[in-house]
Amino acid sequence: MYDLIIRNGTIIDGSGEDRFINDIAIQDGKIARIGQITDTAHREIDANGKLVTPGWVDIHTHYDGQATWDPLLAPSSWHGVTTVVMGNCGVGFAPVKKDDRQFLIELMEGVEDIPGAALSEGINWQWESFPEYMDALETVPRAIDVATQVPHGAIRAYVMGERCSTDYAPSGAEVDEMAALVRQGVEAGALGFSSSKTLLHKDIHGEYMPGTFSGNEEMLALGLAMKGLNNSVFELVSDHLGDDKEWAWVTEFQKQTGLTVTLIATTAPAYENGKMYKLAEQARKEGREIRPQAAGRPTGVLHGLQSSFHAFIGHPTWRKELAELDHPTLLQRLNDPDMKQQLLSEESIIKGGLMQDLNSLMHQVFPLGENPDYEPDAEASIAGIAKARGMDAMEVMYDLLIANDGKELFYQPLGGYQNFSLDSQKKLLEHPNVLFGLSDGGAHCGVIADAGMPTFIMTHWGRDRTKGDKLELEFIVKSLTSNTATAFGMFDRGQIKEGMIADINIIDFETLRLHRPEAIFDLPAKGRRLVQRAEGYDITIKSGEIIFQKGEHTGALPGKLVRRSDEQTGDLQASSA
Repeated sequence: MYDLIIRNGTIIDGSGEDRFINDIAIQDGKIARIGQITDTAHREIDANGKLVTPGWVDIHTHYDGQATWDPLLAPSSWHGVTTVVMGNCGVGFAPVKKDDRQFLIELMEGVEDIPGAALSEGINWQWESFPEYMDALETVPRAIDVATQVPHGAIRAYVMGERCSTDYAPSGAEVDEMAALVRQGVEAGALGFSSSKTLLHKDIHGEYMPGTFSGNEEMLALGLAMKGLNNSVFELVSDHLGDDKEWAWVTEFQKQTGLTVTLIATTAPAYENGKMYKLAEQARKEGREIRPQAAGRPTGVLHGLQSSFHAFIGHPTWRKELAELDHPTLLQRLNDPDMKQQLLSEESIIKGGLMQDLNSLMHQVFPLGENPDYEPDAEASIAGIAKARGMDAMEVMYDLLIANDGKELFYQPLGGYQNFSLDSQKKLLEHPNVLFGLSDGGAHCGVIADAGMPTFIMTHWGRDRTKGDKLELEFIVKSLTSNTATAFGMFDRGQIKEGMIADINIIDFETLRLHRPEAIFDLPAKGRRLVQRAEGYDITIKSGEIIFQKGEHTGALPGKLVRRSDEQTGDLQASSA
């Protein structure tokens, strides 16, 4: 008798092959058999008419703090994700000296917009070294699996102290010490090393994050610390992707180690002019395991009264009188016609980027509504609505901002959407070297809600798109599962295959949908975060146990800490206390 049998489901197994209808038997947390199964089980699920897929493997999250207190790792777990990788973008919480804990919190708050008060209250520091951090992660019961990387920011702070964020070149001894710490972390089970060289990443004081100005010699030395450690990954976030000097050390690292490099661009031009696609194609032609990450849509800032950002935050009256009000009081003040006239008569004191021309910005801001549309037409923008109504765009923005009890949110794509089409995004997603990523689960609590990216990709690209061609579901599922799992050396998951870990989603594909993003205040210290819920995930199974049913957590906590394996294929080590 098996533990669990899923019967009659339409299986998309993560291999990229065509879907098929069959039964799946699960025993001891693994897939024991696939076929027409006449045996019985302690529990059986009729999946007739439902899609049965592997659990999603999300390689780009920021649960580094949340993973020490939250057993659910929501919102990712709400969206069928059964494995998350954190430690991205060079930020994290180990190694750390006691006096540097607040520095790392302020760095994470600045770079990833996670409330510092929540991190300060939520993290129970039980470690100094990276191996000790992993041991601490291992003791937390959780619903889904978690893996991590060694972050450059923490490494630099640990070795260089106050000089870590400057352009000071570390000594040879300091580079050697940092390299030793990278190797120590990866040997202990980290899946790799991550770094950031973008001017966008700053702490809450406006200081650039450690590693931003690291020379190519330092970067190469830290990467080469992983030489000989199978399955480790070098993640690089950079403004300089495609520059000859950077490409030279990246390819030299890949040549010397044979390890995977995954690249993340941070500037809109990298997507607007096809740079990321060109990098992927160059790597493919050179036979390099260099894999840019791409999201299913451009990263989007969410404007709104319950967000950290909207068109009026730079107006003097807002800053003087309104910024610190609670939501009911704020809404009352904004519904006053005199306040409306006052704000509309002012100019923003923020003069950076598009904020210097708010009327132009309104061409790229779209109300999301109850059924969010992430590939809207120009006419659906604030400027488009204003034109249709014969009104000023900023007045329309104001009216919609306070409508629906002031809880509406507005989507502003950050790059690559000037043509009001995601065709270029589709081209990038289809490239064989590109990895699906950048959901940023756990991060950007006040301005972005992209942790539901797998659900968006399934619904928009697999079913609902009307502006152009869709993507095949078999391709989508493979991209969200086996592609991401194997790229990060996790060979025991990502497919519905006998012997694999039984991480499975049973999906009512016709009803699968994303809800309107919303603000909730459930972080430690009552911290706010923007989240987006889904419906249509009938059941999510982790290691053979049902963890979510119709969106509700069952109480099961089978998740573990995933540690890097030296095996080229086969089972990856996973353990829990």
